[in-house]
Amino acid sequence: MALLSSFTNADEGIYLLGPGDLISISVYDEPDLSLKELRIGLSGQISYPLLGDIQVEGLSPKELEIRLTERLKGPYLVDPSVTVSIINYRPFYVTGEVKKPGSYSFHPGLTIDRAISIAGGFTERASKSKIYVVHDDDESSDKTRTKLADVVRPGDVITVEQSFF
Repeated sequence: MALLSSFTNADEGIYLLGPGDLISISVYDEPDLSLKELRIGLSGQISYPLLGDIQVEGLSPKELEIRLTERLKGPYLVDPSVTVSIINYRPFYVTGEVKKPGSYSFHPGLTIDRAISIAGGFTERASKSKIYVVHDDDESSDKTRTKLADVVRPGDVITVEQSFF
């Protein structure tokens, strides 16, 4: 199974797990294997009972369900029913010419203009056309010019540049 990029396949709307996400794992009728809150570590792994450390970064919640089901089935359970839920997404960040720069809680469907609103809006010196984003899954860390209607991903760093006029 090939790992996908660290956030989403935007065309398909698939959310991919990454460091900082808070998840819940439920195994039907197995309270000892159900975890109410589990934060994915910086290594992209979780520590799971009986199975040890499991690499989850880059997997969708459904893919993690399948992986856990496959590994529990047989040696530990006859026919496990596993559900993975996201409790808290990793935050996004807004810097530059906004009134309240900082980190903010992500929620699906968030756009750049809404993210800037959450950060208090533009300052008087902000350039509404020079807005850049660095995606959490971009290994080159290159900032890309973005539009107000573009979708924000968890872990994104949004920078609003200063206007000269």
